[in-house]
Amino acid sequence: MIFETASLVQTVLSETQLIVTGLVIGVIVAAPVGPVNVLCIQRTLERGFWAGVAAGFGAVLGDGLIAAAAAFGVTAISNVTTDYRTTIQLIGGAILLLFGVRLYFAAPRTGAQGSRWAELRRIAETIPDMFRPMMRYQIWRIVPHASVIPQSFFLTVTNPGAILGMFAIFGGLGSLTGGLTSYLEAFTLVLSVMGGSLLWWIGLSHIISIVRHKLDEDRLQRINQIAGGVLVGFGVLLIGQLIVA
Repeated sequence: MIFETASLVQTVLSETQLIVTGLVIGVIVAAPVGPVNVLCIQRTLERGFWAGVAAGFGAVLGDGLIAAAAAFGVTAISNVTTDYRTTIQLIGGAILLLFGVRLYFAAPRTGAQGSRWAELRRIAETIPDMFRPMMRYQIWRIVPHASVIPQSFFLTVTNPGAILGMFAIFGGLGSLTGGLTSYLEAFTLVLSVMGGSLLWWIGLSHIISIVRHKLDEDRLQRINQIAGGVLVGFGVLLIGQLIVA
């Protein structure tokens, strides 16, 4: 009985350590200033908290995909990343240039709040009555902003630095801990990484939304131009690295 209790405690501690490690990794990969951070800040300032969370959620999905490939030992993805790094970097740079130019010339959507809630109400009307009570949860406010999720997802999965960084972190983690011993551990770690990443985007969106009300349309326009210029800069940097190399 004592040995069974000790084994159970050890298992719980091991799982807890795995979850905490995943949360930390999620924050580490999301926190560095990059294209998705710029997009998240811009969306939050222009459209509010849930718009920023939507932008971050695309990155969460991208981080989850990369983490799953690293955790489950999907060597094919690792090989593709290595063999086609130039192509991935070129596509990522082109996407950044496109998003950046579009954002630079985009007009702030300060008056779109009513239309977004109208869209959400139209979606709610298509849901069966038995499920409509679920619509009271605020998480549904992300739906009108869902169009940004694919954008931030592709910005994440076409970022060679994010991909190689995730594989490097998981490789170092395996060296320190002896690796993941089961699919359950790998799945737990991947979900924890996604959870840590999501916590970062929620926190960032919340902080930025606090100062959002102080901005008028002219300032939002300048923010769009600055954010667009930064995204273009990231794109030029990625493509420039290929030219120099």
